[in-house]
Amino acid sequence: MSRFDTVIRGGNVVTPGGSFVGDVGIVGERIAALGAALDTTGAKVIDAEGHHVLPGVLDVHVHLELPFCGTVSSDDYRSGTRAAARGGVTTVIDFAIPSATGSLSEAADTWMKKAEGKSLIDYTFHICVTRYKEHRDQIAGMVARGFTTFKEFMIYESEGWQSDDAALFGTLELMKEHGAMLLVHAESSRVLDALIARHHTPALMKQHGAMLHAITRPNFIEAEAIQRAVQWCEATGGQLYIVHMSTAEGTDIIRAAQARGVKVLAETCAQYLVLDDSVFAEKDGHLYACCPQVKKPADIERLWRGLASGEVSVVSTDTCTFTREQKAMWEGDWTKIPMGMPGLETLLPLTYTKGVLGRRLTLEEMARKLSTNPARIMGLDDRKGAIRVGCDADIAIIHPTRTHTVDPDTMETNADWSPYEGWELAGFSRTTLSRGEVIVDDYKVVGKEGRGRWLKRTRAGA
Repeated sequence: MSRFDTVIRGGNVVTPGGSFVGDVGIVGERIAALGAALDTTGAKVIDAEGHHVLPGVLDVHVHLELPFCGTVSSDDYRSGTRAAARGGVTTVIDFAIPSATGSLSEAADTWMKKAEGKSLIDYTFHICVTRYKEHRDQIAGMVARGFTTFKEFMIYESEGWQSDDAALFGTLELMKEHGAMLLVHAESSRVLDALIARHHTPALMKQHGAMLHAITRPNFIEAEAIQRAVQWCEATGGQLYIVHMSTAEGTDIIRAAQARGVKVLAETCAQYLVLDDSVFAEKDGHLYACCPQVKKPADIERLWRGLASGEVSVVSTDTCTFTREQKAMWEGDWTKIPMGMPGLETLLPLTYTKGVLGRRLTLEEMARKLSTNPARIMGLDDRKGAIRVGCDADIAIIHPTRTHTVDPDTMETNADWSPYEGWELAGFSRTTLSRGEVIVDDYKVVGKEGRGRWLKRTRAGA
């Protein structure tokens, strides 16, 4: 009888304890052994010689098929998870947002239906609390159902999603009570709205175009909101996670809070590590509008340092894909741009090329930021995020130096453009395995849609 169903042979295997050149033995859906010269008798052998063998990436911040800004994001669970797999992503966490009168449970059901029968990879959801007074008594039931992360927005009043300070404070108290964690979109809405109104004139829009997206969102819009959220976290003892942090000032606030023992963690996104706001001055600058927007070169440098030193725990994408036609809805008014960019397919390549090959992160540090940390923080580390015996065999095999040109015509995303179009990036997944099954082979998606599973969780937080 075969000892293993599959053996990944001869690669540079990146584990939580360090890297080694050797083999990974897989039985069924799980990693069964690590070592040198494992027995391959009767096993399917995947040759990884000369390649890095990485834990599958967890993108814990995505929006697929999201109704937003008067349209619906163009990547659904079919195209979005195919793009993810090609980029070495084997788990995604989306955001289930209640309807105008809906419950938290109804929101989860709605997003479950979006994923079922379509998702190529495993998935779960953060549950958005958009009407605190109605939703607060539903949180315990959602935790019991297997959802342990929740989200509140400090902006988007017009969408009906905004939470005020009392809601943030109360939800953080509930997070402490239930062993859950609150994710917060931190921007200061009143000042932001005032700056938008001040600049929303035909003359200024003609003069500055899409650059107004950056002009009306100075760094203090994010920094003040992060400071306020941290204050409520410190006061309540709840667990807080700042999503898509984009500023140097925000990173400094997180570092100081962590140093005094506040239970706060932060993620940044790939776009904030590689793009600055000069993109808005380009001919198609409106395409780059996301929320918060990309900032200055100094912010990029500080975020990279934060990743290396530890105050930034995770790199995600905030994937929210809109086509050129959808982005054109702005017609010269930056307040009408559907905000968001494609990112699932390029998360690992960008972080590897600009981080590891750019000598900002080691290979092991990158694996922590893309896989091990997000799995631990989101309560999935019993099965995801590491090449370790007993974990799901979620694995991405990448060539150390081989590059591919970013070209929307050859990618899996439904986007007909990319923020990184024409960039030469290494780190696309030659072979992706999800629970032991090859879903990408020779850089092409071969897995069957609908095989992805919902992941129940019992805890969250560091």
